[in-house]
Amino acid sequence: MFEELLIRLAESLHRRGLPYMIIGGQAVLLYGEPRLTRDIDITLGVDVDRFEEVASLTHELGLVPLPPDPLKFSRETMVLPTQEKTTGIRVDFIFSYSSYESQAIQRARQILMGQQKVSFASPEDVVVHKIIAGRPRDLEDIRTILLKYPPMDSRYIRQWLRELSSALDGEDFEKIYSELEEEVPKGV
Repeated sequence: MFEELLIRLAESLHRRGLPYMIIGGQAVLLYGEPRLTRDIDITLGVDVDRFEEVASLTHELGLVPLPPDPLKFSRETMVLPTQEKTTGIRVDFIFSYSSYESQAIQRARQILMGQQKVSFASPEDVVVHKIIAGRPRDLEDIRTILLKYPPMDSRYIRQWLRELSSALDGEDFEKIYSELEEEVPKGV
């Protein structure tokens, strides 16, 4: 179910020339422990000014926008939440054109599914996204990725966590990463 939808999404995004990467639970399935996930999160390397293109893509794929006014919602939140008609799978399109997201999309890994390459965020970028989200489930996902996917480019992760901490006037994301790294046994 998910694999078929991921393939269809990738085909349509590639055909339209829309840069993207799969993040969230689907990327964790690739790099971490198998777990239940009921959605697909896609970061698009475009601003909401390309909303009509994305809306056309969703219609073509049988994805129904969830908000009553999808354009207004997308402008306010930079997210277009949709749901696949037949399976009920939720697909969230996240509009983003920051320097971090642009670089992360360029670093995305091309994973062959069927005959289609699907762009998944690198393990390092999944870690960055998960630390920013910071929910207990996200932190557990990071632990499993650190356990199952060494060696990580820790310097890259730390650089972006420092920059994002500063830009968001938020927590010390690099400190959170260091603590998680210390929890994971070395040489497993």
